[in-house]
Amino acid sequence: MYPDTYIKGQVSSLMQKHSYKLSLPKLLTIGFVTIILIGSILLKLPIASRPGVTTHYIDALFTATSATCVTGMTTVNTIAHWSLFGQLVIMVLVEIGGLGFMTFTVLLFSMLRRQPTLTTRALVKESLSLESLADVKTVTRYVIGLSLTIQMIGVVLLSFDLVPRYGWIKGIYYSIFHSVMGFCNAGFDLFGNSLENFGNDPYVIFILSILIVAGGLGFLVWRDILLWPHRHRVSLHTKISLTTSATLTTGATIIFWFTEHGMAKMPGHADTWARMVDTFLLAVSPRTAGLQVMPYTSVSMAEIIITMMLMFIGGTPGSTAGGVKTTTIGILWLQSWAALRGREDVEFAHRRFTRANIYRASMLVFVSTIVVVIAVVLLSIFETIPKGQGLEYIMFEALSAFGTAGMTMGLTSDLTIPGKVIIMALMFIGRVGLFTVMYTILNADRNKKHYRYVEESVMIG
Repeated sequence: MYPDTYIKGQVSSLMQKHSYKLSLPKLLTIGFVTIILIGSILLKLPIASRPGVTTHYIDALFTATSATCVTGMTTVNTIAHWSLFGQLVIMVLVEIGGLGFMTFTVLLFSMLRRQPTLTTRALVKESLSLESLADVKTVTRYVIGLSLTIQMIGVVLLSFDLVPRYGWIKGIYYSIFHSVMGFCNAGFDLFGNSLENFGNDPYVIFILSILIVAGGLGFLVWRDILLWPHRHRVSLHTKISLTTSATLTTGATIIFWFTEHGMAKMPGHADTWARMVDTFLLAVSPRTAGLQVMPYTSVSMAEIIITMMLMFIGGTPGSTAGGVKTTTIGILWLQSWAALRGREDVEFAHRRFTRANIYRASMLVFVSTIVVVIAVVLLSIFETIPKGQGLEYIMFEALSAFGTAGMTMGLTSDLTIPGKVIIMALMFIGRVGLFTVMYTILNADRNKKHYRYVEESVMIG
């Protein structure tokens, strides 16, 4: 078994040998761009649209970007605009984007009974946020196996409700499509208005909510959970991920129940259990899922603010979700709490976080905030805010794209061409990763300098 430093050196020398000057972040970025472009070409084909419907390339590109970045924002109605072929293209792009295209590359190597190259393994490590290259092949098989298993369970459970509604063929197809969307945290739907018709159907809402949570937890967290009976321990990553996720979900559910007065705006014949499940969906969906049970133009301002915060946070690293991630927020909260108590070390579950962890988390939140603010300013220039709406109309859209949440207050379908480009850029950054995109754009060199300047303090606060 070779150490990571040796493998990284071999990857570097291999790339230099073949005269490649592309870093791993650049290769990942180019890979996602390639998948999006292929998807946009397929969606532009006449066979991808319904008869008599014309697809402009910008809409095909927007949909391909949204699907590959597992967002769900769309400028056209999915069921009314796209044919069966177009819907299947969207579903495949969502699956590839959710699990990572490099995951499927390693699977292809396995099917051909060939060992993936060192560069491929390094790319998988980068895309899945793994700590080591040693178990890339094993983790890849586990990721695909676990994902397909959970999605198949979702298909079976959803079919109990959707088959009686739509018949065998349509019901099974709808079950497959929405199980994929739920687990991959993408907001595409074939019902025409997301889940608004299912407000009184707690069964479907609950199944999709659980799929959303399962996809947003992250593959490494699931591995720790499944290995618990044998190992009787979980990693620090899993502990902070589960703690932060549970806190956010529980807190949001309680807050939404009170701000929406027990979902009083739902139809009068909705019972208490149905309204509780609907509230639960409102809490988990902003964690980059995009499925909504009621239009956000009819909810309270308090819920809109909390929803925007949840979209910015997103899910867990190594999952199908976007945002700055739960571990980032967890670390920053613990760091702030430690500082307020005058403690130098940031501790959790009898472990101490590294300074590199804290620095990376702080930088991620700061730069992400700058990116979103710039996007909001640009969108406010190009887009028109309807009468009766405020800046939240645009902020909601920007945060939804950055967090790959896929929800909207109505702006997506009315976006101008510059607005579509801005939203596509946000979706891409949110899915590929801010650091990956920034390293690519800035041509960052991760090699350490051999000198350091003299240290000096400034006043803070």
